[in-house]
Amino acid sequence: MPSSPCSAVRDSHDSRAGLASHDEPAGIPPRMLAAEVGNWSAVAAGFDPATPAAVVSAGRITAVTPAAAAAGIRPGMRRRQAQTECPVLELAEHDPDLDARCFAPVVAALEDLTPRVEVLAPGCCVVATRGPSRYYGGDEALAELVHRTVTEVLASELGTAGARGVGASNTAGTYDPASSVSVGIADGLFAAGLAGRAASARTPSMPVLVVAPGSSAAFLGGLGLRTLAEECSLLTGCAADGTTDDLISMLWQLGLRTLGDLAALSVGDLVGRFGTQGEWMHALASGRDPRLSQPATAHPDLSAETEIDPPADRLDTVAFAAKSLADQLDAQLAREGQALVCVEISAETEHGETTSGRWRHGFRFSPPDLVDRVRWQLDGWRSAKGRNSPTGGISFIRLRAVETLPDEGRQLGFWGGQSEADERAERALQRVQTLVGFDGVTVGRLGTGRRFADLEQRLPFGTAGPRGVGASSTAGPRGVGASSTAGPRGAGASDTPPWPGRLGAPAPAEVLAEPEPLMVLDANGDPVGVSGRAQPSAPPAMLRRADGRTSRIAAWAGPWPLDERWWSTQPRRQARFQLVLDDGTAHLCAVEGGRWQREATYD
Repeated sequence: MPSSPCSAVRDSHDSRAGLASHDEPAGIPPRMLAAEVGNWSAVAAGFDPATPAAVVSAGRITAVTPAAAAAGIRPGMRRRQAQTECPVLELAEHDPDLDARCFAPVVAALEDLTPRVEVLAPGCCVVATRGPSRYYGGDEALAELVHRTVTEVLASELGTAGARGVGASNTAGTYDPASSVSVGIADGLFAAGLAGRAASARTPSMPVLVVAPGSSAAFLGGLGLRTLAEECSLLTGCAADGTTDDLISMLWQLGLRTLGDLAALSVGDLVGRFGTQGEWMHALASGRDPRLSQPATAHPDLSAETEIDPPADRLDTVAFAAKSLADQLDAQLAREGQALVCVEISAETEHGETTSGRWRHGFRFSPPDLVDRVRWQLDGWRSAKGRNSPTGGISFIRLRAVETLPDEGRQLGFWGGQSEADERAERALQRVQTLVGFDGVTVGRLGTGRRFADLEQRLPFGTAGPRGVGASSTAGPRGVGASSTAGPRGAGASDTPPWPGRLGAPAPAEVLAEPEPLMVLDANGDPVGVSGRAQPSAPPAMLRRADGRTSRIAAWAGPWPLDERWWSTQPRRQARFQLVLDDGTAHLCAVEGGRWQREATYD
């Protein structure tokens, strides 16, 4: 038995990185452990588990309390839908910095067991098991030790972590960490993560599951096809291009129900029908890792570092320096034709305290992703209490590539769809929305209605609208077997009413947010009115604005009557005119209740 856990696991990196070893057959992914805290954002926010509450990001639910789950609220729901189903639901905006800060003690505790803990995201971390399992007496013993360690940390830190969150409360007496922590061990990261999720469903009191070596394919074969859509984004990044849900829906319509059904298909058939994504998903369903990474030791210069002088006390100052380092490292990787999947972040203070941590990405790191990890790691380090906690400003920072993949680029669709620029803009807008609130960032979309003012709608980012930046599908939950609400006219068709009384083309170039009051006069200077039979009292001849300016009406057309809500106690009747003034401008004006107003202007 090795003399220490650190020496025991030091040799695990090579086998995990895809290098052949005598005890790992070729083609089988290395053994991995995945530890996850379910609905971590809700735990970090300090919600009382007995209170229906949820965390929201970009208009969708990302984490829920047990009480909210019992009320039917689930991650992925739209905010409005969740509030409709549970009116007493408490909501808090997602704060990634808070999640990472509260998760830092868990990572520190696991690093006492093994030195190479890699964080996928706040609430989920992974460990290569080759060394630790040998030291602690096997996979089962390691999984139980990790579960016990994380549970103890949460039990001791929960009150402190909750006090930092939005709507915080000390829930140490009601929160059960043991049931929320899941640990899985299997061949490959994907199977290990799903093993932990399966353990939570099978044995809630002790959610630990170890899949025997070489049995990952059999274990995955019994899982539903929906698993790919639900888990791939975090574990492998296969949802990065936004097309995984569509592909899974297609596979479901073709009669496939489980990952075993998918694995039983011919790889050639999947590649011929769905391209490289079909091959990639077949490899996952078969228990193979389609993206075996390689250690970056072959490229020792894949790192970037800088000294900060004077030492920085503010986190945003360090993040600004990290942005430059991230750009440098990204440029180096691009020259080498590599994509970064695992990075080591190291920092040092002016007093000599140091921190080092590893972060893994299921798809590939971008410069903004690296800056986020730097900020999360330093924020958690600064909030920690221990002998190595920082006592001065940050004076040094380094980013080092640990594992890379050949950069195969990315094939975008021929007929449009979401691009890489769209994804960058979406991440930026989500970040701004986190800072200013859900309703602080809005996007425009074309609506329907009788008035031109109804055609332009401003909706909170991420709620509804056509597919694209800041817009999400209106077809409802897009999972396996989800059906489109487009109706029998086909995909993309909208259920648009006929809207009688709506003006036809051309549409105005400018629609006023607030109509401008004015007066329309006849040749004698008397106001022009419209009778109940939609007949003008006289031809319009003069337009007078509220500031006293007048313009001669060179041409006019109308009126077009509009009678809305005639059955209600507040009916609305309006007559609209198109007026061309002597200066060549054209306007849409309306008279309602004897009062004229300008609603829009034509180009």
